[in-house]
Amino acid sequence: MLLLALDTATPAVTVALHDGRDVVASFRQVDARRHGELLLPAVDRVLSDAGVKLDAVTGIVVGIGPGPYTGLRVGLMTADTFGLALGIPVHGVCTLDGLAHEADVEGPFVVATDARRKEVYWATYSDPRTRVSEPAVDRPADIAEQVEGLPAVGAGALLYPDTFPDAREPEHVSAASLAALAAERIEAGQDLPAPRPLYLRRPDAQVPKNYKVVTPK
Repeated sequence: MLLLALDTATPAVTVALHDGRDVVASFRQVDARRHGELLLPAVDRVLSDAGVKLDAVTGIVVGIGPGPYTGLRVGLMTADTFGLALGIPVHGVCTLDGLAHEADVEGPFVVATDARRKEVYWATYSDPRTRVSEPAVDRPADIAEQVEGLPAVGAGALLYPDTFPDAREPEHVSAASLAALAAERIEAGQDLPAPRPLYLRRPDAQVPKNYKVVTPK
């Protein structure tokens, strides 16, 4: 097993290579505006650090969000392209699950990432490997009662201390964590989600309501 993992659902552009037991190489750079520019050079760097060629990879792991439309499609389209070109499977992993897997928290906790618009993408977990609620997007104040008393990880938790007073690292997901979690699930014979995006809401860019189509006479 040699998994190439990548995620662009948060401001972090992150890539890792995992051999089924350990992370062989990894890279992460936080820059919310340069996902498309940074992702492929990051893949090249990770493969170079590991001393392997792309055709040695046996599977692709990609974070499926939730996340913003523009960021998510960069990672998902890249993963689909690699899978098609190499003829290998592409496995989706919820980005929140990757953050939870990396969290050093015992017992129930929350993962929350920044959804912008003063909202967070979030889900609750009973432990770092077990999600107990579906990913959702909400204003922090609207979920305060549901997450009261729970530790929280992720950039969304760090942004809103009134709702998440016990906010902790990691701030952004790492592809290394996504790859390790996917490797565990594959080894256990579990089905991983298809690489389809969890947008949870419409794109920021919208056609104006009073838009008029003008055609030449």
